[in-house]
Amino acid sequence: MRRLLSAIGLAAICATAPAWAQESPRITIELNRLEAQGNNCRVWLLLRNPGQEAVDPLRLDLLMFGKDGVIARRMALDVGPLPEQKTMARIFDLANQPCDGIGSVLLNDVLACGPTPETRAACLPRLALASRVGGVSFDK
Repeated sequence: MRRLLSAIGLAAICATAPAWAQESPRITIELNRLEAQGNNCRVWLLLRNPGQEAVDPLRLDLLMFGKDGVIARRMALDVGPLPEQKTMARIFDLANQPCDGIGSVLLNDVLACGPTPETRAACLPRLALASRVGGVSFDK
């Protein structure tokens, strides 16, 4: 009887799992490179969408922290559209922000991810973040 109840409970949990968790592969966003441009910093992001559907729009709320852990900059960044089964690079410049002053980057929120509010809410758990920049983490 105990096994039957456990099996029923497990089936109920699986049946109520969000559809996006089962259908949509993870989108990866990698902080790939920081490139000094005088007193500015050029930031290179690499985005991978292995899924069967494009993500449009895709807008991120990013916080840049200094080496001291204090927020240095906040920005809304439009990185979409991100076509299905595609890897893309996105480049943006931080004016008056030297690269060697950046200690970490935080994905604070997803401002838009697809055409409906429901897709925005489901997007943050789908995002996997990574950093190739030594000494600079990229977290959510």
